[in-house]
Amino acid sequence: MKNSFESLAANSSNPKWSNIISRQSPLYHRSMDTRNDFERDYTRIIHSNSYRRLKHKTQVFFSPDNDHICTRIEHVTHVDSISYTIANYLGLNTELTKAIAVSHDLGHSPFGHAGERILSSLSKKYLNKSFWHEKNGLDFVDDVELLEDNERFKRNLNLTYGVRDGIISHCGEIDENGLKPREEFIDLSDYSFPNQFAPYTWEGCVVKVADKISYIGRDIEDAITLGILDNHLTELSNLLNDSTVSNTLNNTNIINYLVTDLCENSSPEKGICFSNSAFSLMNKIKAFNYKNIYLCDRLQASNRYFELVINEIYETLLSCYVKNDFLASSKKLEKYYPNLSKSFYDFLQLYCDVDNRCELKLRNKVLFEDENIDNFHQAILYYISGMTDHFAMNIYQEIIGF
Repeated sequence: MKNSFESLAANSSNPKWSNIISRQSPLYHRSMDTRNDFERDYTRIIHSNSYRRLKHKTQVFFSPDNDHICTRIEHVTHVDSISYTIANYLGLNTELTKAIAVSHDLGHSPFGHAGERILSSLSKKYLNKSFWHEKNGLDFVDDVELLEDNERFKRNLNLTYGVRDGIISHCGEIDENGLKPREEFIDLSDYSFPNQFAPYTWEGCVVKVADKISYIGRDIEDAITLGILDNHLTELSNLLNDSTVSNTLNNTNIINYLVTDLCENSSPEKGICFSNSAFSLMNKIKAFNYKNIYLCDRLQASNRYFELVINEIYETLLSCYVKNDFLASSKKLEKYYPNLSKSFYDFLQLYCDVDNRCELKLRNKVLFEDENIDNFHQAILYYISGMTDHFAMNIYQEIIGF
């Protein structure tokens, strides 16, 4: 029902408001700024390097020749659009959904979910913990990503709790209906696995659902364009014909059907939810996608290549570790791998407790005060996860070349 969530929106009358807009530290002062808290978060996000790199990160299909195949940045734009439509109809705070939507995948590795699985395997091997992009996204906006302030000093993004919570709570892989926010104001470092907690805001719930709506139809559209579904179009048509989705097979009809159904069926009592028929259809489409797209044979060759690239970069960096001196470690690579050496050195220098931090104009958190091997593993994970597909491939070529 239209505006049925208006009294629950993230605004100053919400009892959670002070928590939702809280930051880890006050933002630096500006003499004049016309933006509210979430608008300021939004612009900080889209000016960040992590956001810019999304245009060169795989969504599902790696390095397509066709410019119209979806990349990660197009995906977050779709999530922004869909969550805005839903939040606007329900009476929720669209500025908060926009900020969560454009930042929700900042922690994605190169090569999409395949890259994420490879980094997780390495993280388990060396640090005995999983790597998952929602947690990595929170780490990036809290600790890794930097912006210059009005004095040209580099600082952390320092986003509001509502946006940070939306990032780590956005996991769209779990099949659930009737999503409601949690009441507890938790320390977000308490998260230990994806989907452990519901989002803190209704807006976060909307983005979580919009994430799934955005990709199931778009991935089908790309797969059809690339000829991957040539032998499965009848199966897909039959699946959609069993519902009230238009017989015209395209992404906009799937999105319109699911968004309209969600808006009509959601309520504060039932939560953000679909009708039983729409929820069933969405899960059937997702199952179809896994069977015929994500696990198809044509993707396996590239997945094996991703494993070579990421593992070789990781092991090369690890091989140069110098105890108690991270920066010297990266310099050991300079003779044979100058691009890797300089890039990794420049990265480490931003987060180590070096004497020239003021000269480097750094006011961000120091991540690596204890320069032990575990910290070095974490530095490598952050460094690789921030790469674009093409940068990772270029570094790999440098490593294997002569």
